[in-house]
Amino acid sequence: MDETLKALGQLLLSSIPAIFGLLIVWTAYRLIVYTRLQQVLAERQARTEGAIEEAKKEIASAEERTAEYERLVREARAQVYQTQESHSRRTMEERNKALAEARKQAETMVRGARSALEQDVLAAKATLQHQADSLANAVIARVLKPAASAGGR
Repeated sequence: MDETLKALGQLLLSSIPAIFGLLIVWTAYRLIVYTRLQQVLAERQARTEGAIEEAKKEIASAEERTAEYERLVREARAQVYQTQESHSRRTMEERNKALAEARKQAETMVRGARSALEQDVLAAKATLQHQADSLANAVIARVLKPAASAGGR
């Protein structure tokens, strides 16, 4: 057992430089690589979170602008519809006025034509009466003339 302990002691003694080397490498790794790696990861995390927050703000801003744009579009459409409706109403009123005026003119023309027609009818009746009287006189004269010439002989 003595030999085993001696061999173990020899092994421990020969492993001391390896242990020191390992401790130096581990310390160097912690100082040089690990701390710098932790700083870079923390910075990356901060930037990522900052970018996410910035993106959320931009999205919120875009949604607000979109809502505003949609509101303005709705208002513009409503205004266009109101303008069209107003224009249609004015056009309909003008059309109705023009129709009323045309009806009045047509009524006036019809009344004038009826009046002229009545006057023409009266004139034609008077002419026909006069012609009938003339024809009756001519017929009577012809009928009586042969009788007068025969009776007076």
